[in-house]
Amino acid sequence: MSAGIQQTIVPNIWSNSVAEEQAQFYAATFRDCSFEVSARYPEDGLPEFQKAMAGKPVTLDISLAGTQLVLINAGPEFAPNPTVNFMLNFDPVLYEDASEYQDEVFAKLSDGGSVMMPLQEYPFSKKYAWVQDKFGVSWQLILTNPEGDPRPFVLPSLMFCGAAQNKCRQAVESYIQLFPNSGWGVVAEYPEQNGPALAGSLMFSEFRLDGQWFTAMDSGVEQPFDFTEGMSLMINADGQSEINRYWSALSTVPESEQCGWCKDSYGLSWQVVPANIAELMSRPNAYEHMMQMGKLEIDKF
Repeated sequence: MSAGIQQTIVPNIWSNSVAEEQAQFYAATFRDCSFEVSARYPEDGLPEFQKAMAGKPVTLDISLAGTQLVLINAGPEFAPNPTVNFMLNFDPVLYEDASEYQDEVFAKLSDGGSVMMPLQEYPFSKKYAWVQDKFGVSWQLILTNPEGDPRPFVLPSLMFCGAAQNKCRQAVESYIQLFPNSGWGVVAEYPEQNGPALAGSLMFSEFRLDGQWFTAMDSGVEQPFDFTEGMSLMINADGQSEINRYWSALSTVPESEQCGWCKDSYGLSWQVVPANIAELMSRPNAYEHMMQMGKLEIDKF
C-alpha cells in the first residue's frame, strides 16, 4: 500500500487488555514494523463492563511492511484463532536474506507460542511453517520463488472449516463480486477428498479485493473452531451510501450487529466504518452514540 493511500480492508485483532505489549512484541519481531495508539477509551460515560478501561488505548494501528493491521484493546470476550491468519511472503526480491529473516521471525513467533507446522520443506514449498504466537495470532511463513509474480510481505489469509468447510470458493467469489478492482490469482484444488475437504474444494487460492492480496483455503483437517470476532476485517467505506451497500451484502446475523460490526453468511466478522471514523470519534459524546448503533450512521455522530 503506497504511502498516503488508505487501505480499504484492515485486519483487526482482538487483544485481551494487552494490546500495547502485543504491539511492542511485533515491533521487535519484524523489520519495517511500527505502531501508534489511534484511539483511547473516554474517561467517563463508559458502560459498566468497560469502566476499567477508561483512558486506556482502545485501538493501536500497526504498520507491518506497508500493511496496516489494528489491535483492539478490550476484554476476554473473544480471542483470535487460525481461521483468520497472516501469510508472510519471504521473497528474496523483498529481502536479500529472506531465508535467514524467516528463521529469525519463526524463532521469535514460536517463543511462548505453538508450532502448528514445523519450519521445513513441504511439497508446496522448500521452506514453510505455520506458528501461533503467544497472543494467539497465527502466521504462515513461506519462502517464495523470486521468479514468481510479486506479492506483498503480508497477505491476510482465511481458512474455511467447521460450519464454513468447503465454502471457500463460494465465499471468495462473493467477496470478489462485492469489491471493485478484484479478481482471482492462483487457485489450486484438492484432487481428491482430503479429510473434510471435498475433491475440487480449494487447497489454496489467492485473490485481490480492491487491489489488496489475500489467500484462502478449505481446511484439510477437522478443526475445533469457526470464524469468530477475535479476528475481523474492517472496511473503510467512502460515505454513507458505501456503508449501506457493504452492510446490506455482508450483514446476515442480526444479533451480531453492533457498533458497525456484522457477520456474513460464512460466519466471518466484518466492521463497516466510515473512512473518516477518527474525525467522527473526536466529536462530543461520539463513543456513546456509536455504542447505540448497529450499522453506523454518519449523521448520528
